[in-house]
Amino acid sequence: MRKLFRITLLASVSLLIFGQFAQAQSKIGYVDFQSIVSQMPEAKTIKPQIDAYQKQFVTQLTTMNNELQTKGKAFQDQSKTMSDADKTAKQTELQDLQKKMQDYQANAQQQVEAKSNELIKPVTDKARAAVNDVAKAKGITYVFDSSQGSALLVSNDGSDLTASVKTKLGIK
Repeated sequence: MRKLFRITLLASVSLLIFGQFAQAQSKIGYVDFQSIVSQMPEAKTIKPQIDAYQKQFVTQLTTMNNELQTKGKAFQDQSKTMSDADKTAKQTELQDLQKKMQDYQANAQQQVEAKSNELIKPVTDKARAAVNDVAKAKGITYVFDSSQGSALLVSNDGSDLTASVKTKLGIK
């Protein structure tokens, strides 16, 4: 009788523990975050702003390139009549101008990228907050970004939250 009681007690405790474990399992969902962000009305105004900002740098780079081309052509035309010292000085000047242009281009690229990140941050923060709200409402613990491709391979047990997040943000 004692043995039967122990077995019954052990079985009951096991069922209780495993039942709690089954309830504690996390629910998983996924969203196409890039799709959500790109369809937000706020995101549609960012590209023209970045293009206008980038145009300033393109204009300056074009001016610098034209100056380099003009000085390079003048050097080629006059190099036959120049002394070696003058040739060396002009070559150094052209190399410095080219280096200055490359540095400006690299700096411009960094500034455009920083401006882009600055403009997109509020939009992504808003989308992330909406994903968080929808996940909480649906009791989902983990949400993967399916637009990245590498993090999510199969989603059989997950819930696609993209439509719900778009609805929460007012995106059709």
